[in-house]
Amino acid sequence: MSTTDTTLPQPDEIDPVVLANRRAKGKRPNFLDDPAVERVMSIAMAVAGELAVARERMDTLERVLIQQGVMPADAIEAYVPDAEAQAARNQWGREYIARVLRMLEQDVQAMNGPQDPALEQVIAELRDIGR
Repeated sequence: MSTTDTTLPQPDEIDPVVLANRRAKGKRPNFLDDPAVERVMSIAMAVAGELAVARERMDTLERVLIQQGVMPADAIEAYVPDAEAQAARNQWGREYIARVLRMLEQDVQAMNGPQDPALEQVIAELRDIGR
């Protein structure tokens, strides 16, 4: 009969990279025909999970602030940002969407506009100018 250590690891003993890369036993199930789409869906679901956690934490924070009398219950809904705050939010929003949709924007640009010449072509043209 073997004894098993049932003590929980301390927080500083836990490696989040190792935990994030743990795999279930057996073959990974695929639900979509294209593995690339499956990977993108997996990433999107991970981001959705992180967003759900962030939303729950914000809800907790709001409830604690209300319970401790730091702010009234309707303070967040009643908040109207001033021009400076709104401008900062708008700028952040544009930059965020640009980062998220960067690949799609590059695809659209490639379909609609002239392609940048390949580096080899630019070098050849520069050599021709020098002759």
